[in-house]
Amino acid sequence: MCLAIPALIVEKDGSWAKADIGGVVRDVNLDLVDRPAEIGDYVLVHAGFAIRKLEKEDAEETLKLMREVFK
Repeated sequence: MCLAIPALIVEKDGSWAKADIGGVVRDVNLDLVDRPAEIGDYVLVHAGFAIRKLEKEDAEETLKLMREVFK
């Protein structure tokens, strides 16, 4: 099973970003994202690649649901 997780971009350098995923900061490649993503944006991350930009409300709701499920 594959799982993509919302992450908040906290730093950006070209096509690479540092993204906060539940308090853990990971390197994320932005080459596959569907539209430009900047610091403060949420992206959907799978296997180290941002694959889609998310609206803040959608990302926060998904993270809330994930916290409830994975308690």
